This record gives sequence, C-alpha cells and structure tokens, in this order.
Amino acid sequence: MYRIALVVTIAVATNPLYAGSPAKNDKAAKETGPVLKTPHGDVAIFPADNPWNQPVDKLPVHAHSADYIASIGADKTLHPDFGTEYNGAPNGIPFCVVPPNQPKVKVSFEYADESDPGPYPIPPDAPIEGGEKSDGDRHILVLDPKNNKLYELFAAHKTADGWKAGSGAIFDLSSNKLRPAGWTSADAAGLPVFPGLARYDEAVEAGEIRHALRFTVRKTQRGYIAPATHFASRSSDPKLPPMGLRVRLKAGFDDSKAPKSAQAILRCLKTYGMILADNGGDWFISGAPNPKWNDDELRWLKKVKGSDLEAVETGKIVTK
Repeated sequence: MYRIALVVTIAVATNPLYAGSPAKNDKAAKETGPVLKTPHGDVAIFPADNPWNQPVDKLPVHAHSADYIASIGADKTLHPDFGTEYNGAPNGIPFCVVPPNQPKVKVSFEYADESDPGPYPIPPDAPIEGGEKSDGDRHILVLDPKNNKLYELFAAHKTADGWKAGSGAIFDLSSNKLRPAGWTSADAAGLPVFPGLARYDEAVEAGEIRHALRFTVRKTQRGYIAPATHFASRSSDPKLPPMGLRVRLKAGFDDSKAPKSAQAILRCLKTYGMILADNGGDWFISGAPNPKWNDDELRWLKKVKGSDLEAVETGKIVTK
C-alpha cells in the first residue's frame, strides 16, 4: 500500500452520494441499511443513506469512463480476491466481532498523524489478513456491535505490550462522518474496509448484497472523490482513476448463467457498483474469507472484463 501524507480540502457538497448533499435520498435515509448479525447483537453497517449503501444504477456515466477503464485494462478480468483458502491461510480480508467489554490495547502507528490513537479492542487471537506470517497488507478489522464501532488496522503486528501498525481508523457505524480531509485510514483512500467486503452470509445465505464492494487497481492518479479522503499517487495523469471512483457493471451484462454466489455479486455490481479503495491488483474485488465459499463459483466472475464495466459520476476530483 503506497501512502503519501497530504493536507487538502474535500468538496463533499458536490458529491450526490454523500449524505447531507442536495441529492440526498430522503427515502433511503428512512430505510434500513445492510445489517450484520452477530452473537453480540445485530449492527447496521452505516446508515442507509451512506454512500456505500446507495444505488448507482441510475447515475450518468463518467465523462472519462473510457480512459479510466482503458488505463486499468479493458481486456483484464475481474479477480475475486477472496474465497476459502490461499497459500494455507484464509483467502480474503477477515474480521472479528467483540463484546462491549473487550479489553482495549495500545497501538503505535507509523502514520500516527493520520491515525486514530485508540486504544483498540483487539483480541489476542484477532485474525490477520494473510495469516500471522503474512508480508502483505495485514489488515485487522474489529467490530463492536453494542457500541456501533468499527476498528481497522493496516500492517498490524503484535508487540510485547499491544500492537504496532502502519495506520489505523475508528468509525462510528451510526454516522456518515468522513475521515479528516487528506487523511488515510487502514485503506489508502481513507475509506473503511469492512463495508466494501463481499460476505458469504450476504451473497449466498441472503442471496443479496446491498452495498458497494471494494476494489483495487495498480495505478491511480493524484486525486480522490468523496467519500474517499486521501490519494496515494504522484501521477497527475488524468486518464488514471482517482481514489473513490465508483464503477458499475453494465446493465446489459448477462448474468443469468452465473452460479448463485457469483450472480449475487454481479447483481450487486450492477446496482451498487464498487469503490476504488487502494493500490493493488487490477480489478481485484475484496471479500471476507469463509470455508463455505465455492471457489469454482467465484471464479465465474473472471468472465467479466474491464470493457463490461463503466465509471459513474459521483462528484468532483480533489487534487490538492
């Protein structure tokens, strides 16, 4: 994950998906957003009118959509970066749920000036992305349903008296408040990671995903679109996608022959799309690992090419 510390001004008022903008969907605000059922109570993953939970199937195609798609790869395919196991570890970005009395521990940060200091309620056995020996992004995601809090770490490593991490963020799941302008999070774009994960309980058990998904690309531009608050590139090439870009699957894509789990994801991509959240593999879609996933079914997503996707207009690009 490539991070550059920046101080910028965010133009949320121009983003039609940002709660509080003139285009706020009053009906959606009264409805229930995605809910995670846990042993410690059910918790709504942000309000219904949060950008993550807003449909984008009716929004206009972005004026630079063709350039963005081409720069990422029109002939490259979607890649489900989640499933059962990969290289002996759960495949995807794991999360854990803790009780309200979970002891909180100290976390020291490399990017302390853009991280929430905590402490964080991280259990000793918290799952780490890629496993304990991973040299990847090593995300830790912790949900506290009773207190409506989401705690996230990037590049997390256990220490003698707690944890150390590259960066960390704490989100109030009952609020649409963004990170401060120019701040990163546990993701390069300054976004929360958890709400963008494809989960088995939604895609298979419920048969419906009611929020946008998270995705990555190799090269991004020096700019972002709200609800992102941070960019991680020095390139001023306007053909490269900005952080926070919303991309959807074209309505005409035939998903009728897709297996159940893949079909739920494809329909989600048509309705809610996906948000560019980090630098990584091109068209890599994030999800939570689960031993019940059918990896063969998920591989059906590779039938989708970049040319089957289109970027949509959700607001102005912040570049400084």
